[in-house]
Order: sequence, then C-alpha cells, then structure tokens
Amino acid sequence: MSRSQAIELVYLLCAVCFIVALKGLSSPRSARVGNLIGAGGMLLAVAVTFATPGLHRIALIIVALVIGTAVGVPAARAVRMTAIPQMVAAFNGVGGAAAGLVSLAEFDRGHASFGRAAAVLFSALIGSVSFTGSVVTFLKLQELMTGRPIVLRSQRLINAGLAVAVVGLVGWGLGARSVTAAVLLAVVAGILGVLFVLPVGGADVPVVISLLNSFTGLAVAATGAVLRTTLLIVAGTLVGASGTLLTRMMSQAMGRPLSNTLFGALTAVPATTGAVESAGDRSVRTGTVDDVAVLLAYAQRVVIVPGYGLAVAQAQHTIRELADLLEARGVDVGYGIHPVAGRMPGHMNVLLAEANVPYDQLREMDDVNPQLPLTDVVLVVGANDVVNPAARDQPGSPIYGMPILNVDHARAVVFLKRSMRPGFAGIDNALLYDAKTTMLFGDAKETLAGLVTAVKSA
Repeated sequence: MSRSQAIELVYLLCAVCFIVALKGLSSPRSARVGNLIGAGGMLLAVAVTFATPGLHRIALIIVALVIGTAVGVPAARAVRMTAIPQMVAAFNGVGGAAAGLVSLAEFDRGHASFGRAAAVLFSALIGSVSFTGSVVTFLKLQELMTGRPIVLRSQRLINAGLAVAVVGLVGWGLGARSVTAAVLLAVVAGILGVLFVLPVGGADVPVVISLLNSFTGLAVAATGAVLRTTLLIVAGTLVGASGTLLTRMMSQAMGRPLSNTLFGALTAVPATTGAVESAGDRSVRTGTVDDVAVLLAYAQRVVIVPGYGLAVAQAQHTIRELADLLEARGVDVGYGIHPVAGRMPGHMNVLLAEANVPYDQLREMDDVNPQLPLTDVVLVVGANDVVNPAARDQPGSPIYGMPILNVDHARAVVFLKRSMRPGFAGIDNALLYDAKTTMLFGDAKETLAGLVTAVKSA
C-alpha cells in the first residue's frame, strides 16, 4: 500500500468518526461521547495531513496551529454558558472565511479548469456570506447592536443590485478565470451577508446561525474540491446537510417558513396601531418567596420553563435542588423545553445536563402542552418570548405563528424576572399582567435559593 493510499484510508476512518459524532450529538445522553469522537477524528485528520507527499511550509502550518490552539483552548474553557451561541457564531464565521481564503489562494496559483474555477467562486461566495453574516449574528447575540430587525431604505433594490453584481462577477470569473473577479465576488458577497442578516429579528437569530453553519459546510466542501481532498468534501457535506436539516426543523418549531424568517421584515406590511397590545397602565401582581414556596410545595404537578435568564444567572444547579425538594414532597416535576429557548438549539438541554437533571424530566413542547391545563403551577425562569401568547393570539405580532409553550393554560404561573424588560424579540408579554400570574423580581439564582430555603420549612 502506498503512502497516499494509506492517507486516504485514514481519512475514511476520520469521516466515519464525524458521522458517528453527529449520531451521538442527536441525544443528550450520548452527546459528550459523540463530541469526543468527532474531536478525535479531527485530531487524527490534522496529524495525518503532515504525512501528505509534497507538503510545503510546514513551519508556517505549525505556527498557525499553535496560534489557533493558544486562542481556541482558553476561549472554549473560559466561555460562559450564556456566551456559547456567540462563540458558535464566531467560530462558524471564521470557518467560512478560512474556506473562502484557501480557495482564493489556490486559484491564484495558476491556470484553472472550468470546474476548479466554479468551485473557487462558489467557496468565495458562500464563505464570505457566512463570515459577515456570522459577524452580525455575533453582534446581535452579544447585544452590541439591537436585536430588532434592521431594514435599510430601498434595501430590496440594494439586494437586487448586489445579486446582479454577483451573477456578473461569477460570469467574469468563469469566463476569464480571473482572480480579480473572485476577490471582488468575495467583497460583494460579504456586503450581501451583512444585509442578509440585518433584517432578522432577535428571536430568529438561532435559525440564521444554523443556516450560516450549513453555508460554511458547503464552502468547506467546495474548498475540498479545489484542493482535491476527499475528507474536506465529506466533512463539509456533513456539516452542510446537518445544518440544513437543523434549519428546517427549527423553522418548523418557529411555525413559519424559512423565507418568512429571513425576508419577513423586508416584505412586512406595517401593523396597525392596535395590532400589538402594549403594557399601558396595567399592573402586575408581585408575590413573596414564601408565598410562592407554599404554592409550589402543595402543588401536585409543577412544570419548570427555563430560559436565557436562567443561563445568565447560572442558576441551573439551584433549580435542580428546588426540583429535588419538590419531588421529595411528592410533587410531579418536569421541565418544559421549547426548541428555540435560549440563544441556540439545545441551549437549555445542555444547561440542565450540566446540573445533572435527569433526561426523562426534560419534556419537549409537544409533550408538555397537552398537560399544561392539568398543571397546578408553571415556574418560568428567565423565559419570555417562548411563552408569549401573542405568538398564538395576535396576528400583528412579530412572533405571530411561532409555536409556544401554552403556560397561560395552567392554573397558576410564576415568573422569575429581573425586570419588566421584554424578551429578545423586544415585544411585550400580556401574560405578565394576567390575574393568574405572580411575579418574583430579582436575580434568578438568589430567588431560587430563597425558594429552596422556604420550601424546606413549608
């Protein structure tokens, strides 16, 4: 067996590792092992690449690996659970940019065939859109810019002009095999990526992250075609396919087609004055920790709805302690998990798994909703948009049509919030003013710790 054949055989093993890793990531029980298998496959792939015949500038490659490791490892270890979606967006953008830049560098090395030129142009186009789009999603998630949709004046015309420019540059690049056309295409695509994400509202950003992730996968696959590297083609295709499937499932969970998520703000008709109900002079009912502790301790069924506020407060261990206390008193406790709660898919599952919450207590939205009319108390910790009845009842609402956890159907609702500030979608929640709703204001971790103490003496 030649060295090249041995390398291809190892690459095949790495590809199998990636497939097994994706299978493992489909369940919280096997996610950790799946992640380790995928990382092991990638480590093996990088190591074997150094055995490739004719590899040049090895010293520069090692320097790049050292720099990347020095940045990536501390960042991954130090990142808080609340900032993981931002890190995913950042890493995804870097991956798209890397794929595009590698393709452009290879294109510059000499005369290219039509197929090679097409792969380079595709990688430059998709990689640039993924990079700049991911930058905007990072800024939105980090709240360095507003989470509301931003629509520029005459944006549809601008988008159309950029689309025409893309078609023209692709034609030029394919016809003349022009590196200049490829570079200009990357620049135009970068602008298009920014304008692509700006009109997306905060509540829909997780869907866009998933879509951009699939874009990066496709860019990597195209780069693999340029480099004639089978493993990159397989890995990129896996990422592209899984990202596309996840995007589709998330769109279904949001109750809207993907086109509405991406372009709804561009085509929306301004809502009438009374379409979205405002807070007005309504008042909320606040309670004390002792009152809520008694309500929970003597309930028969309690559903906990976690949200981003739980992650911000790092209160997952405290909520687990409270649930254990209630179960010891004979209360049926479960967690209602919305598919897009938090800032990315699976955010709440990972957060609660960190506190060793039993997997059988994590119940999906479709399983929880039929039980809510028979639930005594729903404890909402840091969630807002995913329980907002406006998504079900107000056609003028920006989140109308998104399936929600129907917590307003329960007999009593308790909200743990820092303030009356709206959720990530930036809209008011009428449920906060409902007569069956009790508000507990303050830091979620401190409030939950108070509930734990009060339940013990209830």
